[in-house]
Amino acid sequence: MPQKKSIPEEKENFHPRNRHRHRYNFPELIKACPELADYVSPNPFEDLSIDFTNPKAVKALNKALLKQFYSVDLWDIPEGFLCPPIPGRADYIHYAADLLIGADGKLPKGKHIKVLDIGVGANCIYPLIGHYEYGWTFVGSEIDQLSSRAATNIIEANGLSKFISVRRQRSADQIFTDIIHNGEKFSLSICNPPFHSSMQEAAEGTARKWKNLGQAKMEGIDLNFGGKNSELWCEGGEERFLLRMIDESARFSKSVHWFTSLVSKKETLSACYKALERLSAKEVRTIDMKHGQKSSRILAWTYGEG
Repeated sequence: MPQKKSIPEEKENFHPRNRHRHRYNFPELIKACPELADYVSPNPFEDLSIDFTNPKAVKALNKALLKQFYSVDLWDIPEGFLCPPIPGRADYIHYAADLLIGADGKLPKGKHIKVLDIGVGANCIYPLIGHYEYGWTFVGSEIDQLSSRAATNIIEANGLSKFISVRRQRSADQIFTDIIHNGEKFSLSICNPPFHSSMQEAAEGTARKWKNLGQAKMEGIDLNFGGKNSELWCEGGEERFLLRMIDESARFSKSVHWFTSLVSKKETLSACYKALERLSAKEVRTIDMKHGQKSSRILAWTYGEG
């Protein structure tokens, strides 16, 4: 009698095109990245897993996921920098792609689709996923010199320099200015803004993550999943950052068709909606996302000119 094939349990709420809708297949991931084996063991439910509070384990998992699913052979980030959860980052890319679907219903693919990633980070995750999935061309902006260099190293190591580039933002008060060149057109901009208003608030967020992961708060612990100051917090937090982005976006209404950003805190949306109404945005959309215990959303707006 033939054996019944086991169907992996599907994760809830992920975008239908997300490659990470099923639970991690650790034996296959270890084949892609043998160093991951050092961190994989049975959890209390007798399932294979890693300790998600261990930054080295999370980094090895990311290396394996990027290699297995996105053909990224060489990926590394400096110690202490943000090591993002890839399934959630992939969701953002897929929902952003939906914004670009035309009247013919076709997915927007090809190098003619140019995307601006504001704050590309040392990890360069969004361009890596977006280029593999849709063949898009990316420009990543970055204010931190070490992050910029690390992202460029990843791009060059994987032979992607024709499709992904990084530009330094020299001013903390500017987002699009000095990044978008005269006459340059982008179909889309994406952003994962610094969510917190201070280092203390970021540390409190880390403590909540640890609690959700079943771990007690420990003195002197590193921020969960890493992250430097510019990646995690800025003065005024995400609301002030997004309001600055919205105000500046009006001056680049002919350069970018869809502006988008992740919004971590639901209460941030009210001020953003008022600002977009004041600036006469033609269309505003809010896309809710939920991954496990974490809820977030994408705010998208267009002036209909780009």
